Amino acid sequence: MSRALIELVPIGKVDTEVLDFLALVLPETLPVFCRIRNHPVELEAAYHPLRQQYHSTALLAQLVRSHHNPAAKILGVTEVDLFIPILTFVFGEAQLGGTAAVLSVHRLDQRFYGLPEDRRLFLERCEKEALHELGHTFGLVHCPEFECVMHFSNSIEHVDLKSNAFCASCGRIVQDAIAHLASAAKASERRPS
Repeated sequence: MSRALIELVPIGKVDTEVLDFLALVLPETLPVFCRIRNHPVELEAAYHPLRQQYHSTALLAQLVRSHHNPAAKILGVTEVDLFIPILTFVFGEAQLGGTAAVLSVHRLDQRFYGLPEDRRLFLERCEKEALHELGHTFGLVHCPEFECVMHFSNSIEHVDLKSNAFCASCGRIVQDAIAHLASAAKASERRPS
C-alpha cells in the first residue's frame, strides 16, 4: 500500500538532529513516510534588513515552486526568525489545503528567551509546530480546543500548553486528507515512466 509522503527541506543551516527527529516522530502521529530532501532555497531573497527577519511567505513561495510531487507535502525547516507583515513574528506559515509549509525553530529554543538550553523541550516544540503547519496543508484551520496541536499559538507559552496530537475532529480531517494523498501516491506509481 502506498503512503503519503512528507519531504523535510532544510532552509539555510539547520541542525541535523532536528530534521532527523522530525523524520522519526512525524510518522508516529501522521501515517506518512518522511524523508529529508536537500533542495536549494534562496534564504537571502526573503531577508528584510529593517526587521532583521525573513519573510516566511517568500520562503513558502520558493518551496511551492520547487515542489512537483502531487503525492507529497513539503515542510521547509529553518533556524532563522520569520515574520509576515502584520505580525511581529511567526513560528511558521503554510498553504491552507496546499502542498507546502515552512517552520522556524528560532523562537522554539529556550536560549532565545535568555533561559538555559532544554533540548527535550526544544524538540517537543519543534514536533508540535511541524504538526501544526502540516495540519494547515491538510486543510485544517485553527482549532478552539486548547490541547489540540492546531490551536493558535502566538507565544511560546501557548506552544507549551497544547499537546502534540490532533483533537478528534481535526484528527478525522487529517486522516481523510492523508488517505486522499496516499491515493494520489498510488495513482502516480501506476503511471508508466
